[in-house]
Amino acid sequence: MAKFDSYVICTSPRSGSTLLCQLLSATGVAGNPHSWFHRPSISDWLRTFDLPSQTGLSEPDILAAVFRAAIKQGSLDTGMFGLRLQRHSFDFFTKKLAVLYPTRYGDGERLQAAFGRTLYIHLTRGDKLGQAVSLVRANQTGLWHRAPDGAEIERTAPPREPVYDADLIARNLAELTAYDEDWERWFEKERIAPVRVTYKELSDDPVAVLVRLLEQLGLNSAAAEGIVPQVAKLADETSQQWVERYLSTQGA
Repeated sequence: MAKFDSYVICTSPRSGSTLLCQLLSATGVAGNPHSWFHRPSISDWLRTFDLPSQTGLSEPDILAAVFRAAIKQGSLDTGMFGLRLQRHSFDFFTKKLAVLYPTRYGDGERLQAAFGRTLYIHLTRGDKLGQAVSLVRANQTGLWHRAPDGAEIERTAPPREPVYDADLIARNLAELTAYDEDWERWFEKERIAPVRVTYKELSDDPVAVLVRLLEQLGLNSAAAEGIVPQVAKLADETSQQWVERYLSTQGA
């Protein structure tokens, strides 16, 4: 029997979260995790769920409709809701959660009111410089995810050659480090002990990570059998050259 009604993947860009979401979804028992509240905008949330204009409704009523739609799409028929939260839009999300549940105290209580018993998964990437380089390249090239066979999964802009930019790498490095620190402060404030998963663990043995999470959720770990990762690593020789070049100019 499931120990939880939902789970939240707390993470930052280029940490392997798309792969983790794909693996969990592929089990058929762990919902359909996605960044359902990715952009800090109620109007964008409405578009995400193809909800009609909510003119005339109060903000709590609009938010209630959005959250119902999110739970439906993020659970499918599994009875388990999956959500990925990126730190950049987290503050807006929690502010709207407070509007929806004004009598609850703290983010943790409000999340439980919205999604039931919730398991928190903190997905991090220890190689922050590699993460920063990956983020710079994704933004520059427009290619965010690719399948093992080379097919593009997610592209946000026309193809463009990446250009090394030490200042941009430094800014992304500082931002990604701050995201991890913000998550840690939030866990401490809300007295949450998350399940911790690293990018390296996920990259080295994705199915083992999947089995561990299914067991934590109280789901049948046999659902992980036969699942093949459908997201490939984008890091290549150029990525490594950028890392080495950055380190050489930083006196590391």
